[in-house]
Amino acid sequence: MANYAQLAQKYHTPLFVYNFDAITQSYTTLKECFEGYKSLICYALKANSNLSLIRHLANLGSGADCVSFHEVRRALLSGIPKYKIIFSGVGKTLHEIESALKADILFLNVESESELFLVEAVAKDLGVEARISLRVNPNVDAKTHPYISTGLSSNKFGINHEEAFKLYLHAHKSPNLLPVGIHFHIGSQILDSAPLIESALKIKELARGLLALGLPLKFFDIGGGYGITYTDEVPFNLQEYIKNIINIVKPLDLSILTEPGRFLVGNAGILLTSVLYEKLNGTKRFVIVDAAMNDLIRPSIYKAKHEIVALNPKSKEVSKCDVVGAICESGDYLAKDVNLPDCESGDLLIVKSAGAYGYSMSSNYNSRLRPAEVALTNGKDTLIRHRESFEELIEDELLLLDENTDKVDDIKGSKDV
Repeated sequence: MANYAQLAQKYHTPLFVYNFDAITQSYTTLKECFEGYKSLICYALKANSNLSLIRHLANLGSGADCVSFHEVRRALLSGIPKYKIIFSGVGKTLHEIESALKADILFLNVESESELFLVEAVAKDLGVEARISLRVNPNVDAKTHPYISTGLSSNKFGINHEEAFKLYLHAHKSPNLLPVGIHFHIGSQILDSAPLIESALKIKELARGLLALGLPLKFFDIGGGYGITYTDEVPFNLQEYIKNIINIVKPLDLSILTEPGRFLVGNAGILLTSVLYEKLNGTKRFVIVDAAMNDLIRPSIYKAKHEIVALNPKSKEVSKCDVVGAICESGDYLAKDVNLPDCESGDLLIVKSAGAYGYSMSSNYNSRLRPAEVALTNGKDTLIRHRESFEELIEDELLLLDENTDKVDDIKGSKDV
């Protein structure tokens, strides 16, 4: 285990720490599942978009799944080739579509009829042929948290089979659209492969029909959503799942594209936090720490559970407590009813499995400063994002001053806490 006490002393807390060697192992494990069949792994940047982390995956051969053009820019800046970048998402703006077509990325995942017509119009104006894929909604329940379920007809994502078929035919006839892929993604943190297999079988039939009509499909995009262990979850057998997917897709002779995020980085990261106080409200025990929901919001919005352990505990005796932050919300907690030893000010806690949807979903709520990020490679620690300062927090704000106010520089220059 890394020497987290030394890291806390060197970089202070709260602090995100990512084990790049573990990311390499996860990527290699997934890549080996496809051995012998043509495939492309496109890391989902939304899970963690730190440039150094993306660069690490780029060096391993990864592509990128992006849901904003700024994520596309991050991927390009980090060294991912344009021909390995796809652009997904239900709300692409005209400017984003134009920028993506000019960047000549692999393809755009289209999610509605209106979007398809806009992509077509932009491509016509630019005098280019837009490579596209349609995200087809298979109406399959991923059996995950409703906020991260995306494959049902009640979700905002994707296009139903009938409409997709019609839009594919339109794209095939259009001089400005080139339908090269077919896509589904039914959710995140999926622990049962059955819904994924069911979805793949449904999409296969649509793809078979389209290929018979002469559409130039090249990619069968199975999305991502592979679950990981946070506390006691048991993920499905990835190798067996990919073997089944290959058997489904192989008769179509299409390349398989997958978009993992959490699977690659989730268990490779931790959030290191210091204890500020212990508090008893009657019989209710609280451990108050310097991290909060603005640093890791998953417990607050998903009721997600992260294992939390004390570093160098002074006692083997434990009791139930809530681990909470300083934000002015009762929903500000990192864990509820977890067993921890008695804690003192300055003790360190490790929040595990925080590599995905931690920093990428962080905020400045309560004007809190976002933490630093550190990478571990072969036991060596490297700062990959410095701790935010108060000056950076307010640098884009415009303060209306009256003639008697001249203390802005004094305030800006005050020491961060």
